Amino acid sequence: MTTMTFVPSSPMTVSSPAPLTLRGFTPPLRLSDFRLIAFDMDSTLITIECIDEIAAVAGKKAEVAAITEAAMRGEITDFKESLRRRLALLQGVPAQALEQVSAQRLRLSPGAEALVGACQRAGLKVLLVSGGFTYFARAVQQRLGIDFMRANELDIAEGHLTGRVRAQSWGTICDSAEKRRTLLEVASLIGAAPAQCIAVGDGANDLPMMGEAGLSVAYHAKPKVRAQAMVAIDEGGLDRLLEVVY
Repeated sequence: MTTMTFVPSSPMTVSSPAPLTLRGFTPPLRLSDFRLIAFDMDSTLITIECIDEIAAVAGKKAEVAAITEAAMRGEITDFKESLRRRLALLQGVPAQALEQVSAQRLRLSPGAEALVGACQRAGLKVLLVSGGFTYFARAVQQRLGIDFMRANELDIAEGHLTGRVRAQSWGTICDSAEKRRTLLEVASLIGAAPAQCIAVGDGANDLPMMGEAGLSVAYHAKPKVRAQAMVAIDEGGLDRLLEVVY
């Protein structure tokens, strides 16, 4: 563990063994001072964007991935509309494509198990909150022992995707506003203040929840997200966070 002093007026880069960019706090921090850690799923807890991989099975990856990339970079500001556009391209895709993606392409990000395990041992609750899909989120939740999960429910009829998502008790589409609301809802449920929360993400739709958290972490993130996060992990795995929060 390297102890570093930070001057808030300018970001600093820590090299051990690869760059971590820190801003707005003096490391190291203690995990035990936090109560909740919230993770985005696609390209954060896992290595893929699930909707792009479903599209790949259907031969439509390039078109869907272009919309995903624009949304994550913040170039498409309405996440709900971007998701509807992508889902419409998947109408009629056999539901077996979900099983194929899960079995062949779904992988945890490097360091995910180590970071989640360290948080759990320190007494934190873990939240997965995703603009992706419950089919995959449930598998990740089970594998990592995650306490709370919220994601979008794909609509399936007669064994095929309908190109829509189903309404759930909290709403229909988990967008940036819902991610923020879920973080605050779960924090309140466990009696934690927002300052006692960590939020980890990679895309523009993660920024509202990251802005509420006491510690925001960008993981291999888009430039807009890296520029605002308190910790930016640009190389290595999620467990790099444990270099500054132990």
